[in-house]
Amino acid sequence: MTRISLTFALSAVITLGSALGAVQTGAQSVQYRSAAGVEYRSLPDTEALTQAKAALAAEPRNVARIIDLGVAQSGARQFREAIATFTRGLEIEPNNALLLRWRGHRYLSVREFDKAYADLTRGSTIDGSIYGIWYHLGIVQFVRGDFSGAAASFTRAQPIAPDPGELAGSTDWLWMSLSRAGRSAEAKAMLDRKPESRLPPIDNAYSRRLKLYRGEIGPDAVITPADTDEVQIATLAFGLGNWHLVRGDKAQARAAFERAVNASGGWPGFGFILSEVELKRIR
Repeated sequence: MTRISLTFALSAVITLGSALGAVQTGAQSVQYRSAAGVEYRSLPDTEALTQAKAALAAEPRNVARIIDLGVAQSGARQFREAIATFTRGLEIEPNNALLLRWRGHRYLSVREFDKAYADLTRGSTIDGSIYGIWYHLGIVQFVRGDFSGAAASFTRAQPIAPDPGELAGSTDWLWMSLSRAGRSAEAKAMLDRKPESRLPPIDNAYSRRLKLYRGEIGPDAVITPADTDEVQIATLAFGLGNWHLVRGDKAQARAAFERAVNASGGWPGFGFILSEVELKRIR
């Protein structure tokens, strides 16, 4: 009996250890593997994520709780887990545009661009009032090289931006999209109207890039010694690279895009994602 009890106890410990190992591995799972074979992983669970899981467990068919969990997973860079969560919500409410907005965004994060495009396009036909649908659809269209389509999406996003940061972002992406579509006069006229002035001013990566486009600062002032966050560096470097590309300087553009992807901690950022794309385009 003692031997049986000991065997059972050891088996339980091994099983528990395996389960804990699986949880730890899952919490830092591979989210994206680059063409060069570099693996980018998620972060461990956060307190917000733990709370969101508990709230959903209490109301497993509550779509609002499902969205909360998916957003919390995204905050921990658990994008593939978030995709599964939003998919669970869509099984309950297949035509929920907000779920499509979030899943499309997360497909974008893991570079599944066609799936992102499908979700965001479908979401836009269900509810055209959701800012995040138009903004992220514009980015996917930019990825696909559909710069006129991207400009149309950012034109839809810009007037419904919910805060100064998003307004600066949609204004920036609209300028880039128009410029890359060969519509530089429209891009300049849009900036001259200063659309972001309808909300209080903000100092972020996009507002700094807008200063570059308007000639208020030079390219050397875009990235400063104070910029140490890797998402911030990737965001600024991509904007700088695109600015050089619009001006026909592919060498400087390539250097800026390479700087963006060298900021490896910024891999979920749109500046990092688009820099990967542009480095393939300008070879």
